[in-house]
Formats: sequence, C-alpha cells, structure tokens
Amino acid sequence: MEVLLFAFVLALRWSFKPSPPVPIRFSIKQSRLLKGHAVSFGCVLFMNKFTELELTPLLHRNLARNSYVQPTPVQAQSIPPALLGSDVVATAQTGTGKTLAFLLPILLKLTAETASKDGKSVRALILAPTRELALQIADSFAKMSVGTELRSAVVVGGMSEQTQLNAIRRGVQIVIATPGRLEDFIGRRLIDLSKVSVSVLDEADRMLDMGFAPAIEKILALLPKSRQSLFFSATMDKTVERLIQRHSVNPVRVIVQKTTAKTPDQVDLQVYEVESDRKVELLRHMLTLEDGSFLVFTRTKHGSDRLTKRLSASGVRAVAMHGDRTQNQRNQALAGFREGRYRVLVATDVAARGIHVDSVAHVVNFDLPQAPDDFVHRVGRTGRAGQRGSASTFSTRSERGEVKRIERECRVVLQRKEVSPAILTQIFESTPAPVASAAAPPHHRKEQMGKAHNGHHSTANWDRSKKSQPKHRRSHSTVN
Repeated sequence: MEVLLFAFVLALRWSFKPSPPVPIRFSIKQSRLLKGHAVSFGCVLFMNKFTELELTPLLHRNLARNSYVQPTPVQAQSIPPALLGSDVVATAQTGTGKTLAFLLPILLKLTAETASKDGKSVRALILAPTRELALQIADSFAKMSVGTELRSAVVVGGMSEQTQLNAIRRGVQIVIATPGRLEDFIGRRLIDLSKVSVSVLDEADRMLDMGFAPAIEKILALLPKSRQSLFFSATMDKTVERLIQRHSVNPVRVIVQKTTAKTPDQVDLQVYEVESDRKVELLRHMLTLEDGSFLVFTRTKHGSDRLTKRLSASGVRAVAMHGDRTQNQRNQALAGFREGRYRVLVATDVAARGIHVDSVAHVVNFDLPQAPDDFVHRVGRTGRAGQRGSASTFSTRSERGEVKRIERECRVVLQRKEVSPAILTQIFESTPAPVASAAAPPHHRKEQMGKAHNGHHSTANWDRSKKSQPKHRRSHSTVN
C-alpha cells in the first residue's frame, strides 16, 4: 500500500506543470496585504479607475477637478506599486502621463508625512532634463496639491537664482530641479537633501544623453539609502540600466509599448549646427536660396512672435500662429499661408496640431522639439500629397545629445550639413531682402549653403554622434 501511495505521489509530481503567471487585479487594500508576494509571483498590480485608489478625499477631488478619471497604461501600472512603497522603473514615451504617475504617490506619501514630521524639510526630489519640463511638472504639482500644505520649489538654470533660494529657505517639501543647477546649489551648500524619502528621475535617458551622468551620480549619492526611487525613461539602454542598478532595490518593472509614428519616406532630413544668435541669419539665407513655402517651428509663443517680426522686418511675408492667438486669428493665418499670402508660417507645436497644408515645401525646426513624437509630427507636415519635402533642424553645440536622442527614438539619420562661417558673417553684417524665389535651381542653390557629407561627419564636432546612428538605415538624408 505504501509503495502504491509513493508511486502515485511521484506520478503527480512528474505530470505537474506550473502555469505561467497571469495579470491579476487587486484593490489597493488587497495589494497591501500581498506586498512582497505580488511582485515575486509575477502578478501585475494595476487599476482601471482612479476611484479604486485609497487616496485622501482631497486628492480624489483634485483628480476630478483636473478631469482625471481613467488612468493611462503607465499610470495604471506604475501608481499601485509606487503607493506600496516599491521602487519603480517605467519605460514609456513622453506624453503618456508619466508626470501624474509619480506625482500622485508623492502627494499621498508627503501628505501623511507632513502631519508627523518637520514640514519644512525637502522630502521629495524630482530631476528633469530641461527647464521647460521642470516647469511643466511644477505646474502639474500646483494643480494636484490644491488644498494641501505641500509646497514646491523649482531649481533650474536661466531663471532668478535668488527667487529659487528664497523659496527653499521659506520651506518646501518638493524640489523639482535640473541636475546642473541643483549640483551647483549642493556644491555651495545652499540646499539640504538629507531627509529626502522619495526621488524621481524623469526622462532618465535624456538626461544621460545631455551629459548629466556625473551630476546625477553626485546628487543621488547624497540622498538617504532608504528612500523610494522612481525612474521613468523612454528607452532603456545599458547606461540607464547601470544607473538604475546602482540606485534602486528590487524595482517593479513597467513597460508601456507605444507605436512611434514613422517619418515620411519622401522627406529629406538634415541638421545644421548653428549657435542661437545666428539661427535667424541661416533661416533668411535658406529663404533666398529655396523656393516654396516654409513652416517654421519654435518652442515658445514669444519666440514665435519674435522670429515673425524679424523675418517681416527683412521683407519676408511671415505670420505667427500659437496658443495666445484667438481662433479667428489662427484661422486667418492658416488661410493666408495656404493661399500663398504668407510664405512663412511660424508656429508652436500645440498650435500646429491642426495644420493640414499639402504644399509645404520645407519644414524648419528652428528650436528642437521637446519630444521625439513632436519631431515626427513636425516633419510630417511636408512631403504630402505625393510631393517630395525637406525638413531642416537647427541645433546648437550643446544640443547634440538631443539630436542623438531624436535619431535613436525615431529611427532616422539626420544628414549633417555645414554652413560656411563666411556666409553667416556676411549675412549677420548686412541684412539682405529675401525673395520668394531665385533664378538658380533649388538643388544647385543648396550647394552654396552647405555640403552634404553622405551621413559621415567631416568635422570633429560630429564624430561622437556617429556612434548613435541606427545601423539599419542608410546614411543619407532621405528616409527609406
């Protein structure tokens, strides 16, 4: 009998095949009970609506006030484990709702901590690659923290240092910073981060591309080891992985797949490295050499107005289109551009979402886009209706990392072109009056402005960016 029982047990053991882990929905209350088991057994914590989260009534009201009802995929998968106190590593593109994915857990955590601890100490640190992104995060925080006692300070370059220091001295719980300015404050002992309980790196890959790795390492090394760490990155290469391994503990991995739109095959892509004070001169030179209409993208509304005035003063028929214009003004600008009354339309990304003009000959990224998706959207405004188009990007020496990121994430190669310093100097000293067209054929006239190098970098300025070019694309300006 014992032999038969032993044989039966062996047969069961040999025939048993464990099922693969499947996603299981948990309420946050159940998730707390399962903490330490849900992740290790491959279960996925996520919610379908924000009302499922056990937040304070105030945070629920702020969510409703800002029309947050159903979470995006990155929010649905990142917020629950973050609320449990786990480290989180999320791979998701810009524009997927990452900001709320880390702000909501921070707000709940700090609201509870402020009641029992010193309310003037910095408890959360958010690092962002650019001033614009840091300001956007601060704006989102302001909207979601209404009614709480939480305060934030923005620590970035290009803005009043004294204003930022005054805010810190008055007492803030959250600091939203770019690595460079924060490293400077730390070196001068102007900020204390010894009580930070949660840190966030937003767009980690972008910060590393911009050369902030040493500053980030220095900053993170000063934070308490026991803190919660949240990482958000559009890509996850080896450098990002190494950073995460050094500064996280058993993180929950969240991967949100997003289909990136493809740049049109019939658009020639090129990039010019030119300093900010010479961009206008380069654009005016291009207008004298090439026929057709130009759609020019700037990052800010004020930049759009400024550029339009300078072009108009030099004889170019230009009009601006941005969020501060009334709908009637925008409609008139677009109609005038479409009908040929204006040769140049200067627009911001938000305003340009509704631009559908089939005859745009040339798109110019006067300022780099804030996200790769914006680059695809901009470039897609030319090369329509079976026509061939051209898209030029102006970048400064300090923006090489951003150009590499665009190439990597959009899977394109931007053909590097040089501009003769003599040409820019001549234009800078004497303001020519651009005309709508010139006698020489467009392709011949382009030779006067810059030489194409078949994707190779003829100067040391571009040597480093060669390594980042995708190998699956041929190295010329047309995307196949």
